[in-house]
Amino acid sequence: MEIANLLPEHWNDVKKIYEEGIATGKATFEINAPDWDSWNQTHLPQGRFVCIKNDEILGWTALTAVSGRCVYAGVAEVSIYISEKVRGEGFGKLLLNHLITESEKHEIWTLQAGIFAENTASIRLHETCGFRTIGYREKIGKLNNEWKDVFLLERRSKIAGTK
Repeated sequence: MEIANLLPEHWNDVKKIYEEGIATGKATFEINAPDWDSWNQTHLPQGRFVCIKNDEILGWTALTAVSGRCVYAGVAEVSIYISEKVRGEGFGKLLLNHLITESEKHEIWTLQAGIFAENTASIRLHETCGFRTIGYREKIGKLNNEWKDVFLLERRSKIAGTK
C-alpha cells in the first residue's frame, strides 16, 4: 500500500469513489460528482492524496479553503472518501493521518470536517485521528428532501501555527 499525490490521471478512479460516497446519502450534500476542472478549482493544491494498493486506488483525501480571508489561511476543510470495497479496513486512518502530517508542513493549523450525524464511522475515524466535536448543526440542509444534521469537528495542530 502506498499514499501518493492525487493527480489528474487519477480522476476517473477518484470520481468513482466519490460517487460511491454520494450514493450512501451519508457523505455529502452533493448529488453528482463534478468534472476534474470544477473539482480542481475548489480544492487546495496541497493535501490531495490517494491510497493505492496493487495499482488500485482505494481512497482519496483533499482540502478546501474555508475562507479567502488571510486570517484563515491555515484553516482547511477535509474531504476523505474510501472505496466501499475496503471501508473499515484501516485505509481511512492511514490516509487521514498522512493528510494531517502533510497539512502541517504547509502551515495548516486547523483542519475541520462537517459530518452527517448518521455517518458514525466517519465521526469515529476523525476522533481517532485527533479531531474533536465542536458543535452540531441541526437540520442545516436537505438532501433528497430529508433534513440533515451535521457535526462539526476540528483538529488544532500542535506543530503548525504555534508561533
